Amino acid sequence: MTSAKLFFHTNIRFLRDRKRLTQEDFSQKLGLTRVKLASLEAGRTENPTAADLMKFSDFFHISIDTLFRVDLTKLSELKLRELESGSDVYITGSNLRVLAISTDQTSKENVEYVPIKAKAGYRHGYADPDFIAKLPKFSMPNLPAGGTFRMFPTIGDSMLPLPEGSDVICKFVEDWTQLKPGTLCIAMLRGEQDFVFKRLTVDPVNKTVLLESLNPLYEPYQVVASDVLEIWKYHSYQSKDLPEPVSQMHHIAQTVNEILERMKVVEEKVGSSL
Repeated sequence: MTSAKLFFHTNIRFLRDRKRLTQEDFSQKLGLTRVKLASLEAGRTENPTAADLMKFSDFFHISIDTLFRVDLTKLSELKLRELESGSDVYITGSNLRVLAISTDQTSKENVEYVPIKAKAGYRHGYADPDFIAKLPKFSMPNLPAGGTFRMFPTIGDSMLPLPEGSDVICKFVEDWTQLKPGTLCIAMLRGEQDFVFKRLTVDPVNKTVLLESLNPLYEPYQVVASDVLEIWKYHSYQSKDLPEPVSQMHHIAQTVNEILERMKVVEEKVGSSL
């Protein structure tokens, strides 16, 4: 079997030149040393780290798979612009998302736990096998087969009615377009937000994600898909505390709202018949 020809080193040099960036400027933007970048562009580094691959993919908005397999120097300017625009590969997972996992002695995937003290580091080390290997890990019975699960802590009242301090168990989502609108997920974001526990609605056309809190006191907000690093679909949660009981006033308010909705429907039907 012949090995496939790889174009990673020529592609990143070509894309850098296309943006008129020097090696010094480009290495600073990526957080790499100039020596390391020069080695990657010259093809002297045979196995780039997952973290470095993600940096190139995120910067150029081109999938890792494409960076390796396609000779970009042979493509037209129009095709290059289509690739850079995303063409939906980002939110469908077709850009070969790198998910670092750990396994037990029987090669069964562990469930890693991301403690609060590791939240800030997770955003930078989520694709680093060494970082993931240092996280606490365990196995859980009765988890669905064929998925990768991780446990995240919840803090703050934006996650109500889940008790504060609960641990949420989630399943990794590769193809975001398969999520139904309003699916409860953990989303890891760029910037200072770390990860959030929200109802997510992915818009593949506009490449945006709507995030809605379980707590109605928090306003929904929207981010571009490229600002979302990972999505983990809610499976279950663990807590030593019981959820707060629903108050009688809440029941009354809910009943009143239902009555008002029914009256509105009746009024619309009466109005349409006149």
